[in-house]
Amino acid sequence: MHPAPSVILFSVLSGAGFGLLAMLGFGVVQVYGLAAFLWWGLGYSLAIIGLLASAFHLGNPKNALKAFSQWRTSWLSREAWASVATLLVLAPLALSDWLDLGWPRGFGWIGGALALGTVFTTSMIYTQIRAVPRWHHWITPVMFLCFALSGGAVLAGQVWAVEMLAVLAAILLSVWRIGDGQFARAAQNLGTATGLGAIGEVTVFEQAHTAGNYLLREMIFVVGRKHAKKLRGIALLLAAVVPAFIVLISPTILGYGVAAVIHLIGALAARWLFFAEAEHVVGLFYGKR
Repeated sequence: MHPAPSVILFSVLSGAGFGLLAMLGFGVVQVYGLAAFLWWGLGYSLAIIGLLASAFHLGNPKNALKAFSQWRTSWLSREAWASVATLLVLAPLALSDWLDLGWPRGFGWIGGALALGTVFTTSMIYTQIRAVPRWHHWITPVMFLCFALSGGAVLAGQVWAVEMLAVLAAILLSVWRIGDGQFARAAQNLGTATGLGAIGEVTVFEQAHTAGNYLLREMIFVVGRKHAKKLRGIALLLAAVVPAFIVLISPTILGYGVAAVIHLIGALAARWLFFAEAEHVVGLFYGKR
């Protein structure tokens, strides 16, 4: 799949933002006054900037409002509703912490659950796609949630972020190991892709197009194995290993800040690979798989 920058920014920034909002909502970190304004502001900013970035992937950004109308069948629509609900439910708690109003924190638990639910709905947009076997596996939502929880823990300045980053490293390795064999396990070929396999072996007599088209541009993206291996190493180091090491040796505000920045850079690299390595079955029709 074509790794569109807008979708990569959306999924990484909103995931980290909702992860931090979940930490604040659950009361993992409780701050008041200026500190609350900065922490809640960071969570809201990351979440909203990520959501806004997703609009740039639409052919017409004005159609973003239509995403709310298909909640019965569309995970994207459910994500839209879940994100708005999260931001609204947590707003009173954020205001209470900022102004030290002492309001009940019950909404925080609901908002925290909604924040993680929003990340889950984002992951299901991709997990549901049977035409991309690499994504069509339970490990995909687990990876999205691990990124949100580990990123949220680092941003919230939690010592146990080290353990979450270790879990994230293990999940990333599992995602790549499982994903590399998913296309073969799906037993997809030109016959299944065209629906003509029942009548015999299906082969390409002539390429469908002599020039590029939308499917070739958006659904078929090939990254070299050597490059993928290097990028996996970079993503693993920056998203999990290096941030964990920094938190261990420097559990200070500066240390957590540096770890968070490095983690987000690694998350961007991992998410780029998530899209770049995804093999859509339409590639079989063009002899690309």
